[in-house]
Amino acid sequence: MTEKGVVLYGPDERPLPPRRPMRSRALSGGEGGYGGPAYDAADLYGQHMAAWQPYLWSPDAELNIYRDRIVSRVRDMVRNDGWASGAVTRILDNAIGAHLRPITRPDYQFLANETGIKAFDHVWSKEFARAVDGNWRSWAHDLGRYCDAARNLTFSQMCFLGFRHLLVDGDALAVMMWIPERVGFGKARYSTAVQMVDPDRLSNPQLRFDQQVLRGGVEIDKYGAAIAYHIRKAHAGDWFSAVESMTWERVPRETEWGRPAVVHYFDSDRSGQHRGGAGIFAPVLQRLKMLVKYDGVELNAAIINAIFAAYIESPFDREMVTEALDDGEKLNFYQEQRIAAHDKKKIMLGNARLPILFPGEKINTVRAERPSGNFEAFEGAALRNVASGLGLSDQQVSNNWTNVNYSSARGAMLEAWKTLGRRRDNFAFAFASQIRAGWLEESMVNDDLPLPKGIGSSRASRFEEFVKYRTAYARCRWMGPGRGWVDPVAERQGAVMAMDGALSTLEQECAEQGLEWEEVLEQRRYELERLDELGIPRPEWAGQFTATEVAKKPEAQ
Repeated sequence: MTEKGVVLYGPDERPLPPRRPMRSRALSGGEGGYGGPAYDAADLYGQHMAAWQPYLWSPDAELNIYRDRIVSRVRDMVRNDGWASGAVTRILDNAIGAHLRPITRPDYQFLANETGIKAFDHVWSKEFARAVDGNWRSWAHDLGRYCDAARNLTFSQMCFLGFRHLLVDGDALAVMMWIPERVGFGKARYSTAVQMVDPDRLSNPQLRFDQQVLRGGVEIDKYGAAIAYHIRKAHAGDWFSAVESMTWERVPRETEWGRPAVVHYFDSDRSGQHRGGAGIFAPVLQRLKMLVKYDGVELNAAIINAIFAAYIESPFDREMVTEALDDGEKLNFYQEQRIAAHDKKKIMLGNARLPILFPGEKINTVRAERPSGNFEAFEGAALRNVASGLGLSDQQVSNNWTNVNYSSARGAMLEAWKTLGRRRDNFAFAFASQIRAGWLEESMVNDDLPLPKGIGSSRASRFEEFVKYRTAYARCRWMGPGRGWVDPVAERQGAVMAMDGALSTLEQECAEQGLEWEEVLEQRRYELERLDELGIPRPEWAGQFTATEVAKKPEAQ
């Protein structure tokens, strides 16, 4: 022991030097001494953090006031830049594709428990699904496109458009319409139609600032739930509709019995958020713009180098030297002789002219050093940053597959598909399923759908049944484009092994390729029957016996 405290000894049995007191973080660039924050991220005085003091905004305040500026920049980028436009197209093709279709899966177990009707079973579920899916196709892909209020798009194309708005603008917005005057012979079969709305039209009336119950055109209740939407009758950029563009219509979110009237979907980043508005490009927009500028500068430099390849250096200038040295008679004579020499001495070697220089001239060449040697590395790093922010693989953004092997390509695609699948499922449930539920309500009332005997046959009883159990009847699974294969042989063999090992099902494997497993089986049965009818030997995978022959075999009895 010493007067100042305990003496500590090291392994060599010598006393250790006294511990030096902690330096004040204020002296080293941090906050003051022992009172400073434990996290460097909270430092207020360090040279790296002092100027970084963003404001703590609320979810709606940090976005709504800047929404128009962000969206206008993103749209300009997507319109005029190939990287941005290609990224949007890649996401749309992989998440929505040409056909986004529902596979009806009513919750028959819930219906049986709630109603006590045992007829709600697996068999009924299949019959109901076939009838609903057939009616759905007659509405969603009608040649007259009556599902669209503007009669321009099929349902899949409307989802494609809505998902594009979601990616670029941050919001997908549609209004459910009821147009009975279009129903008739040779016309629409259903009164239900969808009006796609540009998210720009969703705003506060008279462009007022956000209020407690009105956020970016969304009217909310005391719990924060949307109860109505304020939509301009025309876009603010339509100069020919000036009056309508300054007129707002309040549209309730749903009817009194729960039928959706406005379908609005956006990706929520924070609790209490009521508008999207930023899109997927907001985090990477600045870097992408820098890449566009750099790419343009390098391209211009390369063009200049290609045009300005060589030049002639002469000791005289026709104007400046003439005025500076003499009256110009002798010098002009020299310049005229130079020009005459170049015109007369056209010595040709084959089809190429040999340059004959006048005395005092020499020819120099420009070294084409563009693009810069660092350009490719910078472009690759910028595109990797963009790909990470967009949820895509590097190869999907750049379309450069030169240095990719099977393992890296497969791993990159699997990671990208997680994001693409999540985006599609969320959009399908919150946007497409809402529209389908509105249509199914009309189909349930007007179409002759297979329903158990315990449910009344009148239109009123079917309407009440659907409203009461809307979620159970409208339950479905959405199917988009298939993933495809990087190595078709290896991945198909893996799928067969997974099914044989009870680690996967035919339904799951078909769904990953955008196929409905029951349709696949029905088509396969038809093909086998046709092979037998035409006397064509079956392929090895199908076996060598027909269904009739198999039934007659002794071991089958």
